[in-house]
Amino acid sequence: MMEMWTTMGSTIASFMFVWAIIRQYCPYEVRRYFEKYTHRIMGFFYPYIKISIHEFTGDRLKRSEAYAAVEAYLSVNSSKSAKRLKAEMGKDSSNLVLSMDEYERVTDEFHGAKVWWVSSKVVSPTKSMSYYSEQEKRYYRLTFHKRYREIITETYLEHVVREGKEIRVRNRQRKLYTNSPGYKWPSYKQTMWSHIVFEHPATFETMALEPEKKLEIIEDLVTFSKSKEFYARIGKAWKRGYLLYGPPGTGKSTMIAAMANLLNYDVYDLELTAVKDNTELRKLLIETTSKSIIVIEDIDCSLDLTGQRKKKAEKSSEDDKEKIDKEASRREQREESNSKVTLSGLLNFIDGLWSACGGERLIVFTTNYVEKLDPALIRRGRMDKHIELSYCSFKGFKVLAKNYLKVETHPMFDTIERLMNETKITPADVAENLMPKSPSDDVEKCLSSLIQALEEGKEEEAKKKADELKEEVVKENAD
Repeated sequence: MMEMWTTMGSTIASFMFVWAIIRQYCPYEVRRYFEKYTHRIMGFFYPYIKISIHEFTGDRLKRSEAYAAVEAYLSVNSSKSAKRLKAEMGKDSSNLVLSMDEYERVTDEFHGAKVWWVSSKVVSPTKSMSYYSEQEKRYYRLTFHKRYREIITETYLEHVVREGKEIRVRNRQRKLYTNSPGYKWPSYKQTMWSHIVFEHPATFETMALEPEKKLEIIEDLVTFSKSKEFYARIGKAWKRGYLLYGPPGTGKSTMIAAMANLLNYDVYDLELTAVKDNTELRKLLIETTSKSIIVIEDIDCSLDLTGQRKKKAEKSSEDDKEKIDKEASRREQREESNSKVTLSGLLNFIDGLWSACGGERLIVFTTNYVEKLDPALIRRGRMDKHIELSYCSFKGFKVLAKNYLKVETHPMFDTIERLMNETKITPADVAENLMPKSPSDDVEKCLSSLIQALEEGKEEEAKKKADELKEEVVKENAD
């Protein structure tokens, strides 16, 4: 036995020595030719077939859905048999989702066919001069006996993808994304978006909106989420644009959170001033996933994308001054950001050819001054539904009173209704007055605080109107 092991060791050592000499002195082309035909000859005797599923295909434009489905499917099997696992937080941060670590191997069985899955990656030994500095490519490799080819290729892989998608939906943890400046994208595998867990509690039930308006918006959103076949039939990308406009404090951001919670979508908060140019804008769009809401808040303050294409002369010197001040503020913002995103680039982002990559997306713009936006930006087909979020109505107040004070009726409601018909107040101001500030604050004290705020607002409006009337009289006398 010792002689046999000695002979085997000597043979292996000799083979390794010869192979090292060949690798060092034999030309690369000859070695590639030799390896090519060696693999071909070995294929006649090797009974196993291998299938590789890569994380990215092409020029790393989009993560493979097949890879994500396999990753989710193997998370179930790997937690039972693999020895090296990696853990991530699952849905609602209430449980850990386990998946196999790199270079780990697990076994699966399907209709009597035994298969092996291996998680691997390839790292390029040379530095690349491309946009992505680190050439790391991850993939899963499936190995099975060739007699099971028909079962695996026609049934098993379909089963893996279907089960993987279902597992992803069950374990999916919704996220809130924001984009980073381009110079902060250092590596090949790093995404252009940073994220945190999306935990905003807003719902349509808690929003200070009229019931009819709530129902209209909810039905529109639910119909969109179930219209994949309809959009395919009419030849349109599966997306829909929403324009939320109204004074500050009327609940535009809360509306976005309520939409995300209703549909169980991720939220991508796009900061245009951090985007270098139109090319980066397209790359950011490609990185977004389906079942998501892409948000650009205060679009009227983002770069040089506001106003009419043909500027109109202002009527008063005060309006001119206000316009100059705002333009100066925007110019400073542009100079700080050095962004070269154009209106045409943003329009292409919304409904151009690139907007069709992926599906089931909502694109939401918010603004305080809808009249300042370019009509081309908010026309139907781009911003399909325009939703005005205005000052708080009495019905909206009753929703907030129920949320904050747990009351649906009170003798002071009549006074509040009368004052709300006479003056304007935002839902944010109503909520602030209804919120208890100390343990001793009861329903009467909070409602009294709101009545006082309404009366003060009424007095301020009356004073403002009187001042305006006085200015008009002085101007007429001067003329």
